[in-house]
Amino acid sequence: MRSRSVPALATLVALAALTACGTTEDPAEDENTGSGSDSSAAPLTVTDARGKEITLDGPAVRVAGTEWNVVEYLVSLGIQPVGVSDVEGFETWDSSVQLDEGVTDIGTRGEPSMDTLATLDLDVVFATDEMVDGALEQIEENTPVIVVPGGDVADPLGTMWDNLDLVAQATGTEDRAAGMRDAFDEALADGRTALAEAGAEGANVAFADAYQAGEAVSIRPFGEGSLIGGVLAELGLTNAWSGVEGLEFDPVYGLGQTDVEGLTALPDDTAFWYIANDSEPDVFTEVLADNSVWNSLPFAADTVRFPDAIWMFGGPASMEQFIDAVVDAAS
Repeated sequence: MRSRSVPALATLVALAALTACGTTEDPAEDENTGSGSDSSAAPLTVTDARGKEITLDGPAVRVAGTEWNVVEYLVSLGIQPVGVSDVEGFETWDSSVQLDEGVTDIGTRGEPSMDTLATLDLDVVFATDEMVDGALEQIEENTPVIVVPGGDVADPLGTMWDNLDLVAQATGTEDRAAGMRDAFDEALADGRTALAEAGAEGANVAFADAYQAGEAVSIRPFGEGSLIGGVLAELGLTNAWSGVEGLEFDPVYGLGQTDVEGLTALPDDTAFWYIANDSEPDVFTEVLADNSVWNSLPFAADTVRFPDAIWMFGGPASMEQFIDAVVDAAS
């Protein structure tokens, strides 16, 4: 599985083997300056996804993020991380927020560089629960770690908000998090209205991405339990993948795996939408351009590619970008 386009997850590696509106305000002047937490602030304790209590000297200021959803949360909340895993990859795949120049690249998302982290004088490292064995324990030898879930198919949007609230609590940015929730609710309401006006309410939608491995093309459906699936449901759209018999989805990100022939099981009236990136060939317009099965599909000619760099596993900022793209695609 290509680390550039998916969260760094053991579950997604196993799955593969089976085969514009998100803006942020400028942070306050006293945020993310100096070294370490404000010595005058009272200690605070948060409970992370492991059920572990982490006590900080005060709201975290110098922070690092090992996964891109956490990095997006931080910047959206007005906290510029001093360390980020795979900075180039983040900037390629997530355009919803802007990293400061000079941010330190701490290595891969699944296994960051311990030596680099040790030089950053961090208050805390934010990580997901899907790193390589032993990585969290190694980081904790020198720096507190707050773990958030990568995702949860049972409640993908609720998990996103829980994650954001946990990061906000640890950084003292709860008010900003509340404002983000209000803005997101407004974006959803506006999106539902726009789709209804376009006559698209309840429409069958199949959202996917795809990649080529050797001669084979793998297509990755975003099921109802994916974050994208959660947003589509809130917008009043029908996830067409749910009606495909035998299609299974992983329990963390709600992603499936199929091939071109598998697309023939979708309803004829499906709106087929996908995400790609100019850093790689477009599977649907380039690799499958002369594929007879693809060209025979009733929705192939009307397939819509969404704008690049909307991070499908991100936070409210990315999902607001996604809502805008949905409305544009359905209009």
